[in-house]
Amino acid sequence: MKRLHRYIIRSFIGPWILTFVLAMIVLILQFVWKYIDELVGKGLSWTIISELFLYLSAQLIPMALILSVLLASIMTFGNLGEHSELSAIKSSGVSLTRIMSPLFVLVTILMIGTAMFSDRVVPRANQKFFALMISIRQQRPEFDIKERQFVNDTRLEGYTLRIGKRTNQNNILHDIMVYDHTAKAGNVSVTVADSGHLVMTQDRKNLLLTLYNGYSYAERLDENNRITPNKPLQRNRFEMQQFLFNLPGSDLERIDEELYKANYRVKTMNELSDYVSALYRDLRYHRDKLSKDLMLTQLFRLDDKSDPRLPLTARQDSLALLRVNIDSLMDTADANSRRVAIGHALSYARSAHNLVTAGRERDQSKLRWIYRHQVEWHRKLTLAVACLIFFLIGAPLGAIIRKGGLGTPVVISTIFFIFYYVISLASEKYAQAGVLPVILGMWSSTIILLPLGIFLTIKTTRDSAIMNPDSYGLLLRKMTRLFKRGKHGSHENPSVNQ
Repeated sequence: MKRLHRYIIRSFIGPWILTFVLAMIVLILQFVWKYIDELVGKGLSWTIISELFLYLSAQLIPMALILSVLLASIMTFGNLGEHSELSAIKSSGVSLTRIMSPLFVLVTILMIGTAMFSDRVVPRANQKFFALMISIRQQRPEFDIKERQFVNDTRLEGYTLRIGKRTNQNNILHDIMVYDHTAKAGNVSVTVADSGHLVMTQDRKNLLLTLYNGYSYAERLDENNRITPNKPLQRNRFEMQQFLFNLPGSDLERIDEELYKANYRVKTMNELSDYVSALYRDLRYHRDKLSKDLMLTQLFRLDDKSDPRLPLTARQDSLALLRVNIDSLMDTADANSRRVAIGHALSYARSAHNLVTAGRERDQSKLRWIYRHQVEWHRKLTLAVACLIFFLIGAPLGAIIRKGGLGTPVVISTIFFIFYYVISLASEKYAQAGVLPVILGMWSSTIILLPLGIFLTIKTTRDSAIMNPDSYGLLLRKMTRLFKRGKHGSHENPSVNQ
């Protein structure tokens, strides 16, 4: 039996590693496709890009493990069924549950490891990823000049550049104009050239502009950088002239990672629990304070000359002594007193409404943060448990379809994974919005798929033909026959009654 277990594990490890790598590649490519505009043209080195993908991979590992376990389970048991190995093992008296037992233990260990990885490694990777991604977003793009447009970039150090045409094959610029604004006196110096090219130096710290066959025009300025009408215009002709522009800050400026320490996605389960407890304490404190303020300033309000430090019980006793019928009091009052009383009542009511509205908005804001932290806490567990659930689904499906390779298993795995992802995403949104309880929202996919995995395992163990078209055809014929019999019986009943 140990030899059989080793054989089953070896048959599973190979497809699992292959599918895990493929799943990681697909998920990373999805990220690249989504954020390609923010990465291209920033002059990033391969070390920065590799570092970004490393942190991203840590986030995607739990999701890739789910898909790889499902696909590898179907492939493993599909191969065993396709080569009649599964039938031979069953004929020797070994049940499917005993065949699945070594992989069940292996996937359970993988599930525990995934939970620990999501709790310890993923938060730290998220913190580094957020800081690096924001740093990349703030990185200036590489210098690019469009045709027939004036470019006044800070990296040109006071110069304005315009080109008429660019040749893409050899990167040659035509009809170039360079305005010198370093003197801050207007367009007093301009250089015109027939052609040239703009390149970045190898150290990526400077821009080198080389001009060919042109003229430079400059108006002479006095000591105060003002144009003097008595001094002539200066014109120089050149065959080649170069401008060198420094590029300050061309290296990636990293943001401090501690700025994202408060984000719920960079916290461990213990930190999430502590933060949720603190938010609940703060929420109860503000609710009690709001209730006390309403009681003291609205419901049991005394005159403005009374001691504001008077306790609530004393206020209640004082007002209880004033046994006054409000209706009779208003009837006996004059019109002016009525207007004053109604005005005060409306003022107190508006004040109470404002207090309640502000308190409700504050509570809703805190509840949203509580829901997000609770969702993140449960996500670390649901992703781990999903590995075991998909194994319970994939192994029986592989034994049923009896197809190995990457054909049918990929199609079936994609369908189940999309179904799981849609349910999880929708339930998570409802949980964050407070529409569903967080536990129900985060574990809804598990509640739906776990019975399906148990059902498939039981049916496959009993060799039930749940995916045999003939069995469903026979069931359909029986239902049709019963429907026709009931229809004929309903037509015969009126004649019998007559």
